[in-house]
Amino acid sequence: MINWIEGGITAPKGFRASGVHAGVKSSNSDKKDLALIVSDCEAAAAAVYTRNRVKAAPIYVTMAHLEDGAATAVVVNSGNANACAPGGAEHASAMCASAAKATGLKASDFIVASTGVIGQELNIAAIEAAMPACAAALSATGSDAAATAIMTTDTKKKELAVEFTVGGKTCRIGAISKGSGMIHPNMGTTLSFVTTDCAITPALLHEALTACVNVSLNRVSIDGDTSTNDMCCVLANGMAENALIDWKNEDYDAFCAALRQLLIEVARSIAADGEGASRLITSHVVGARSEETAERLAKEIICSSLVKAAMFGADANWGRVLCAMGYSKAPFRPEFVDVSFRSCAGEIAVCAAGAGLPFDEALAKQILSQDEIIIEVNVHEGEHACTCWGCDLTYDYVKINGDYRT
Repeated sequence: MINWIEGGITAPKGFRASGVHAGVKSSNSDKKDLALIVSDCEAAAAAVYTRNRVKAAPIYVTMAHLEDGAATAVVVNSGNANACAPGGAEHASAMCASAAKATGLKASDFIVASTGVIGQELNIAAIEAAMPACAAALSATGSDAAATAIMTTDTKKKELAVEFTVGGKTCRIGAISKGSGMIHPNMGTTLSFVTTDCAITPALLHEALTACVNVSLNRVSIDGDTSTNDMCCVLANGMAENALIDWKNEDYDAFCAALRQLLIEVARSIAADGEGASRLITSHVVGARSEETAERLAKEIICSSLVKAAMFGADANWGRVLCAMGYSKAPFRPEFVDVSFRSCAGEIAVCAAGAGLPFDEALAKQILSQDEIIIEVNVHEGEHACTCWGCDLTYDYVKINGDYRT
């Protein structure tokens, strides 16, 4: 059984976190923009990264630090991506060195991440000056401060935790995440930091993380842009004292189930808080001949600018759904497809066997005016299904991104 609990990344045993204002971006007068996450002991570690060919400097530093499958802490700033920036690698390494000095760890113990504007030199002096205060603020209740510090255009913190049982021992997994724009399925999808007190080998931890990200964070799209900084990492310090998970048994399955459910909720929270978004769009495709087919169809629906715009206008323009499916390159027969729209206000069928149905426009408007809209698609060709998440496309998205840098 998986139970939702409070505490975020400090819910698991042996983790402390903090977030402080460093002044990375001069225009942010008092926003927290520097965070630390520290385990009380060395942890098994794993990460997945953006597939964008242009990668931020912290990605490469983290890759090097995780070659041995171990880490103890995370240091992360918002306000500047340290991507395509002068002195990027040196500044990412300097962040680790500064955090190490303030915490008594080694620089190689750190995962490092940055988020914010691309192409501008990182204000490393501000980060180094604030690091002692950030280390001093580390606490077992610091998850909220860390979650706040990693936000950029986010309007809501993403902070979750679950509790489950492995081999008779209570284990916990916590997560914080940021992401509102420049989000599209390609491994990391966003900056997400996961902690757990479950004991598991680095190899199986990486395998579990990859599998769970693929059915959660990799099924979110806000705007079709894959960031240069995307990363999802996990630290497992084993302090729950369960028997080490070193092969794929029922304990591994329990861990994966908890991690998967946690990351699905993180994914949903990211999609719901997309830049300028007024509603969450859930695309649910069933009856496909393979899971890959279902995923390609569901992703194309939530990625369609015209579908997203229709959902913003609460317009039951189901033809845009079929259109998006048609250019997905996934195999299906249009003449078999059923489409309906569903929300807490009800459900309405709009297409059957690839053709339009008469429907009540007023009811459709009411259904599509809710905070979450589910687009239900049945292709009637098999037994496979997939769910993906996105958001509507609003005027505010353009406003936010029209002057993001300045």
